[in-house]
Amino acid sequence: MTKNTLLQITGLKVAYGGIQAVKGINFEVREGELVSLIGANGAGKTTTLKAVTGIQPVGAGDILYLGKSIKGQGPWDLVKQGLVMVPEGRGTFTRMTITENLQMGAFIRNDREIEADIDKVFGIFPRLKERRNQLAGTMSGGEQQMLAMGRALMAKPKVLLLDEPSMGLSPIMVDKIFEVVDTIHKQGVTILLVEQNASRALSLANRGYVMDSGEITMTGEAKMLLNDPKVRAAYLGE
Repeated sequence: MTKNTLLQITGLKVAYGGIQAVKGINFEVREGELVSLIGANGAGKTTTLKAVTGIQPVGAGDILYLGKSIKGQGPWDLVKQGLVMVPEGRGTFTRMTITENLQMGAFIRNDREIEADIDKVFGIFPRLKERRNQLAGTMSGGEQQMLAMGRALMAKPKVLLLDEPSMGLSPIMVDKIFEVVDTIHKQGVTILLVEQNASRALSLANRGYVMDSGEITMTGEAKMLLNDPKVRAAYLGE
């Protein structure tokens, strides 16, 4: 394991009943990187994230985080260690206000910087600041995605896992979400981005992995993958 590798997955297998959803994959995320895991719907991307974050049991293989195995640990323990996921579908607390959702993101913390960090989130997402007392459930899908990302940042992640952040959003909101992902990365947050929008994901990433039917089929520098004829034909509609 190299010095600056924060997350390393080796031989990971995950099954649902008799169906092998993830078939022995290997990948890593190094400090400061934005790594994209791309693939069609049903490729096993979300299952992989669920296994990494302790939501889905691991059948075989190992998951190393900060050099130690975290296999079998629950999401709560992993968030406390700085491994934080924004789930597909956002999962905001709909009956709480925007500010209360952000405070929930800091639930594991007891330092004095929480209010200052809420202000930082509002700096990244001005729209949330404008509506800070609005109930999350009354917001649009894109606004709730912003809130889910802001809530995750309140946990001060060492590695931020984003599961399909652009899914179901309008083109304008998709632009905004990817703009924010880029901003968060440039502020020093290490990101693993799972996305069906291969073009947008790879255009932001340092490196990428292509997943198909539970297997990693290609890996490389993001620009290389973006220009690869096979990737372009399979995922970019060319």
